[in-house]
Amino acid sequence: MSDSFTEVTSVSWFGRIKRSVGAVVIGLVLIVAMIVLLFWNEGRAVTTARSLAEGASAVVSVPADRVDAANDGKLIHVSGAVTTNATPSDPDFGIAAQGIRLVRGVEMYQWKETSQSETTKKLGGGEETVTTYTYEKTWDDRAIDSSDFRKPDGHANPSMAIRSQTFQVPAARLGGFDLDQPVLNLMSGEQTLSIRPDQAGSIRAAFQGSTRVSVVDGRVYLGNNPSSPAVGDYRVTYSLVPVGDASIIGQQSGSKFVAYQTVAGDRLLMVDAGTVPADQMFADAISTNTMVTWLLRVVGIVVLFIGFAMLLSWMGVLADVIPFVGSIVSFGTGLVAFLLAIVVGAAVIAIAWFWYRPLLSFAIFGGAALLAYVITYLRKQRAVPSAAPAAPRQAPPPEAPPTSSSTPGTSSTGKITW
Repeated sequence: MSDSFTEVTSVSWFGRIKRSVGAVVIGLVLIVAMIVLLFWNEGRAVTTARSLAEGASAVVSVPADRVDAANDGKLIHVSGAVTTNATPSDPDFGIAAQGIRLVRGVEMYQWKETSQSETTKKLGGGEETVTTYTYEKTWDDRAIDSSDFRKPDGHANPSMAIRSQTFQVPAARLGGFDLDQPVLNLMSGEQTLSIRPDQAGSIRAAFQGSTRVSVVDGRVYLGNNPSSPAVGDYRVTYSLVPVGDASIIGQQSGSKFVAYQTVAGDRLLMVDAGTVPADQMFADAISTNTMVTWLLRVVGIVVLFIGFAMLLSWMGVLADVIPFVGSIVSFGTGLVAFLLAIVVGAAVIAIAWFWYRPLLSFAIFGGAALLAYVITYLRKQRAVPSAAPAAPRQAPPPEAPPTSSSTPGTSSTGKITW
């Protein structure tokens, strides 16, 4: 069930110019923030990579059945079965299960507002915006504040009294090692925990509210009619991190694990579900570091584009006195913003590389310069034609015999001889 209404708003050319001034300020803030982010990201990536390399060369795999005091202070790797005497439980609904962590997920049926706008430019630089607000009922795991709706009347949401929550055992063991909260917090492998219909009685006994409680499709339902939910009804689901095999890399401190401080700067404490070799855990961490590095690079450059677009947006607004001219100018400023984002982003990353990895940067630069020189040299060699072989020298032609004269005593030189 949904409903909607449409609202038409207008803003003058001068109002848009005033608004564009604020966009310029926001754009400058975004540009500076993304330059800082990109520079910091390169430093973070280098520090993490060096720390992981340092940890990979220092880690020692040890058996889990006993704690060797000789390894105290060292970075160790242990794999084995995790056990615990405690049981995570949710006292609000009386749900308990054998495992490391019990996670309660809560959704409430409530009104949600969505909007869709279409803006038309007017001759003279003004704009007219037609916005359609749509209201529909939906399940959401966060409280939606209906007081912020454009039309709150008839779309009021109650406060969300029941929230998602995590219940974790206080301690566990892996062979001879004690696992405390920092290690347990890193354990993953959540699995869906289906609630059985025969648990409905104990859930009703534990629940302190007056709302009707039932179990539907493996979930706890709070409301009168699960097949026709009303605003304010709840769906409660559970997931569980079970006990099982785990692999841990950390500094041995007595019988516990603490974060290992590397010389490079990071503190290493790693936990994987299952039996995972140390080299595989480090390889996975390196892959994650690379992925995060590239993700932040892309985010930084995209937000740089948005920042430059906002910084140049006033040009399009000024040209919008004639709408099609403004569209052309806006397209041009968008292209310029894109190019600036690429150039500035790449420049910041390159400068950060020189800052954090000077030796590697100079080596890459030197290699590139050498490659360029070799390519240029080979091209020049191809451009110069090979010298043609020298032609064999030919003997001069024989001299012609003296021409006989009809006048006796006259030589070929014209002299008279006697």
